[in-house]
Amino acid sequence: MDSLLDALEEGRLIELPDNEKFHSLQFLAHIIEAIPSVPGGTDVAGAVLMREKNTNTALGKGFACPHARVPYDEDLICSIGWSPDGIDYGAPDNLPVHIVIMYLIPDNQRNHYLKEISILAKALQNNYNLDAIRSAKNLNEVRNYLLDLVNFSKSISGSETRARMIQLETRIPAFDQKIQQLSNIIIEPLTIVAGVNLKPVILAQNKELVEAIEKMPANGSQLTEAVSSKGVFDISGWRIIKKTSYDYQYNRSMYECIAVKVIAN
Repeated sequence: MDSLLDALEEGRLIELPDNEKFHSLQFLAHIIEAIPSVPGGTDVAGAVLMREKNTNTALGKGFACPHARVPYDEDLICSIGWSPDGIDYGAPDNLPVHIVIMYLIPDNQRNHYLKEISILAKALQNNYNLDAIRSAKNLNEVRNYLLDLVNFSKSISGSETRARMIQLETRIPAFDQKIQQLSNIIIEPLTIVAGVNLKPVILAQNKELVEAIEKMPANGSQLTEAVSSKGVFDISGWRIIKKTSYDYQYNRSMYECIAVKVIAN
């Protein structure tokens, strides 16, 4: 399960901001879209949500594996979301989903994806511990659980995974540090208050993010229009994702968002 290990090593294990299914899927999709190797304009969120509306991707036992296929050749990529309380996903066993592993599948990786998802399903079937997922208190405990699951999969997939695990174990000290810092991914809460003919009020802790938005022309109307209609806006390497919005008197609105940025290594 190389792509799962890559996601863990590179800090793409993230606590989901809420327990609503499609918000969670959109959030993970935008994490993938922000990876430098993914071509700009790749609509991972649109592809994942469209597929999910037609086919439920829950594996059962607290896991789901939504995915999007893309018409180019690249590496198989995934991002991993952890929901402490669980997501009402409509799983076949009616259990809430705590782990969402989202895959981006290039044309040249379809067989690799099928092999990986098959190994994962078999590992869950033979070495499943629901209490470990339900009782996890932080991302480090979730990471350790997933590493144990991958380690168990060695008996299924053979020496290739075993060699990869040995290689990973030699880098554990650096790995731990990167995971605790979410590696090279910055995630910032952002609130936008907007109104007709009013310059948006930007509330965020990150100075760079605030300055990038406030330098926009036309009083930031492009930002608020995109967030309102599409739910997403890109600026200066940041991807702004709308979570919720509230309407107030005098045609004023407040948008609760998350801003995501990937820092190049």
